[in-house]
Amino acid sequence: MKATVFKGLVTGDFGRDFLVELDDGTSLTCVRKGKKQDATCGDTVDVSITSPGNGRIDEVHTRRNVLFRTDAFREKTLAANIDQAIIIVAPRPTFSETFLSMCLVACDGAGIAPIIMLNKKDLPEYEEAKASLKKFEDIGYTVLPMSAKLDIEPLRPYLTGKSTLLVGQSGMGKSRTVNHLVMRDVAKEGIFSEALDSGKHTTTYTRLYRLSPSTAIMDSPGLQSFGLFHLSDDDIAYAMPEFRPYIGTCKYGNCVHVREPGCAVIAAAADKKINPTRLAFYQALIEQQHELRENNPEWKRP
Repeated sequence: MKATVFKGLVTGDFGRDFLVELDDGTSLTCVRKGKKQDATCGDTVDVSITSPGNGRIDEVHTRRNVLFRTDAFREKTLAANIDQAIIIVAPRPTFSETFLSMCLVACDGAGIAPIIMLNKKDLPEYEEAKASLKKFEDIGYTVLPMSAKLDIEPLRPYLTGKSTLLVGQSGMGKSRTVNHLVMRDVAKEGIFSEALDSGKHTTTYTRLYRLSPSTAIMDSPGLQSFGLFHLSDDDIAYAMPEFRPYIGTCKYGNCVHVREPGCAVIAAAADKKINPTRLAFYQALIEQQHELRENNPEWKRP
């Protein structure tokens, strides 16, 4: 007898197991059919019930987008079918501007709108951190000043009616943000190390929480790096919004904007139309990508 297939939403990605919410509101703990591990939080899936409370994901529906990170050795999918990503940074522990830029490139490359949330505005280092983000505001990114510890309400209007992924380095206050939004302790809050100027990983899997029938947030593990090995040189250049007016106007059609003569992007940076630190970030990233490809010729982009 053929098993009944139900449509559901993946609300928890635990690696080999998945939490799937069915259309009637019930949830199943599921495994993926066969040896595939291609489901992730936010996926719409077809499932079959295998026993009370348990099921099997038979099919993953076509995604409208997916955010993932890659290095030369592995790929890690963070979430699918999201409307926006909120990248949480804070003045303490000191956030990495390189990490932030990598996240922004990944979001732009996936067609996902990013918002930068500058948390912990109650700290004395806040104004200095805010000033360091002006270059991103000048490009057109939204920078939202917040204190998840004191008042979460200014964040809520940005979430209404959307599915939002929260992402950030450890210690930025992501777990506290999630707990205050959901209004219960669902994410374990980490301890900040003054000596190491870093936070402790507390979330080890991606989980979706509904704030209303039309609003959801996804909490992802704290990250310390964000590999972009899956993106081509052209993908990365176009994911830099301030580069776009100059792409296609360089002297050479195959220009990658690193050190080629007649490069319109390099000329724009020299004229202060592009922030030189942004160009330096891009050039370092491209050179790193080239080195990885040369050392791993067998790797294929997903």
